[in-house]
Amino acid sequence: MDTFVLASQNKHKIKELRETLAPLNIQLKSTYDFPNLEEVIEDADTFEGNALKKARYVHNETGLPALSDDTGLEVDALGGRPGVYSARYAGESATDEDNLEKLLMELSDVDPSERNARFRTVVAFVTDKDTYTFEGVCEGTITIEPHGDGGFGYDPVFRPDGYEQTFAELSSKVKNEISHRGKAIQKFYEWLKAS
Repeated sequence: MDTFVLASQNKHKIKELRETLAPLNIQLKSTYDFPNLEEVIEDADTFEGNALKKARYVHNETGLPALSDDTGLEVDALGGRPGVYSARYAGESATDEDNLEKLLMELSDVDPSERNARFRTVVAFVTDKDTYTFEGVCEGTITIEPHGDGGFGYDPVFRPDGYEQTFAELSSKVKNEISHRGKAIQKFYEWLKAS
């Protein structure tokens, strides 16, 4: 198992995962390497369901072990929203900026001390033999306005617990170590090393 396919067309995600898995000398292909793959509709009501759906499809189509994740932001003051709808919170063709703007608008009357949130990632890994999932969570708060120009998605407004900077202000090395995706991938990484 030295070649995996990452079931994603998100260039930021591909870069992050390549950096994380580099020490294992795994060749990480993406859906860009298989132009005939169709985009999988993420319509499950859980992160695990979406991650498994994408990984199973890519594995079945390529014959290679497939890795996928689904990630979302859960804001307590919004009852856990945007959750599985994080990428399309402001609509099906919404940009990161659209989603961020909607989130901040919905939180405009919420006191800064009550803006608790978490990023949650579920990574799914599908092989010929089995299916595995790994979860990572990063707790934090939503800032009043965006800060920083790194990262993507909600990174400019998410300040992880224990840090003064948002994800968009932290180096990719630090972010990968403490982030939800970093934690889920670390569990996957440890499992891979052990197996």
